[in-house]
Amino acid sequence: MRAAVIGGTGSVGRLVVHELARRGDEVRVLSRTAPPATPGGAVHHAVDLTTGDGLAAALEGVDVVLDLANATKRPQELLVGGSRRALEAGAAAGVGHHVLVSIVGCDRVPIAYYGVKTEQERTVADGPVPWSILRATQFHGLVAGLFEATARFGVRPRVRVPLQPIDPAVVAARLADAAHAGPGGRLPDLGGPRRERVADLADTWSTATGRGRVPLRIPLAGRTARALKAGGLCAAEGPAQDGAGSGGPADGGPGSRGPTFAEWLAADRAEGSR
Repeated sequence: MRAAVIGGTGSVGRLVVHELARRGDEVRVLSRTAPPATPGGAVHHAVDLTTGDGLAAALEGVDVVLDLANATKRPQELLVGGSRRALEAGAAAGVGHHVLVSIVGCDRVPIAYYGVKTEQERTVADGPVPWSILRATQFHGLVAGLFEATARFGVRPRVRVPLQPIDPAVVAARLADAAHAGPGGRLPDLGGPRRERVADLADTWSTATGRGRVPLRIPLAGRTARALKAGGLCAAEGPAQDGAGSGGPADGGPGSRGPTFAEWLAADRAEGSR
């Protein structure tokens, strides 16, 4: 299979490139700048999603496009506009499958970035190329980064909002599966092995890193707060933790969803000490 990975230098994109190359696929990495190295014979193509420059050449002869670009600044232009340009170029090139990664609950939690992701999903679903969309919960690294940021102010957040963080390697493997399976429409949401409140995750991070900080209760109010407290960012089903959620594993059990946040932290710190 010949695959093009848009955003193949990002946190999950790199892992998807590795996974596809490991499976023997011919992989093209699409991004503005070339990575220091590409795995398994993957080839870089310079592409600008905001203008469409380079897309036609990069998608020539491609079977499947994996749409994994991310942007925190001007996301509308890159994500919605970029997906539209990629779909148009893909259709012209005869691409048979467009795979998009999205966020669990992006249509339930009224945050501006999530609204852009929801619009990006509609763009793909209404586009000219057969598609699959996989929503995943927050990555472990994103959650850890939140606590790194609050620790700089000497605090750790006490928030009773449930999250279901996941190892991006699990998401990468599922995206590779989706690419090989062919167009599947909206795929089952993918959440981590355990639902835990932000306050408990912060305690886990503090213990693992040895960086004790003053607990700070953060009051939440309004529509966004209600959606978050109701588990808006968690997968519809998943093992409960401390009463934060209920249900059973929908996709093969906790093991198939990778390590818990605590396990991921331990492995990450062990890797960093080598």
